[in-house]
Amino acid sequence: MKRISVFCGSSFGTEKIYEQEAYNLGKTLAEQNIELVYGGANVGLMGAVANGVLDNNGKAIGVLPTFLQKVEIGHDNLTELILVETMHQRKTKMDELSDGIITLPGGFGTLEEFFEMLTWAQLGLHKKPVAILNTNGFYDELLSLIQKMVDNGFLKQANQEMLILSDDIDDLIDKMKNYKAPAFGKWINKNEI
Repeated sequence: MKRISVFCGSSFGTEKIYEQEAYNLGKTLAEQNIELVYGGANVGLMGAVANGVLDNNGKAIGVLPTFLQKVEIGHDNLTELILVETMHQRKTKMDELSDGIITLPGGFGTLEEFFEMLTWAQLGLHKKPVAILNTNGFYDELLSLIQKMVDNGFLKQANQEMLILSDDIDDLIDKMKNYKAPAFGKWINKNEI
């Protein structure tokens, strides 16, 4: 894997471990010569993961919608900052640039980005690993809800198993490197849209 997109909060959250693990993820990516693709901001976990990469001589590419430049505050020291017009263009560009996706703690925006990438994988629009770094059990309730979706017939277990999970950075990246996407998407492939 050459590049990984990271989705995460633009705030730090209530527990110091969220910032520490975001920074450690960035450091690990740099040490493994994997470039970061992320939302381009200098605040919250977004800034922490970018700083972890940059402080360890890695490459960080930010993708930031112009209307968020003042709110999310673009990072000044990135390898590259790509400005786009819309949130959808942001996700599309991040998808184009990356070989996998990691989700850290965050709010509505983080979950929206995560679920869109996971849905694209389910539909067969990409075959990239989609992962959650479950720091401090942050996503335990979400994982329970996903299990409930399977138990109640709204999600196939094969699609649930596409999601890569760990609370350990090295383990998560190893699982991503060894990921094999299902042979077929849920309904369509890229050539049919």
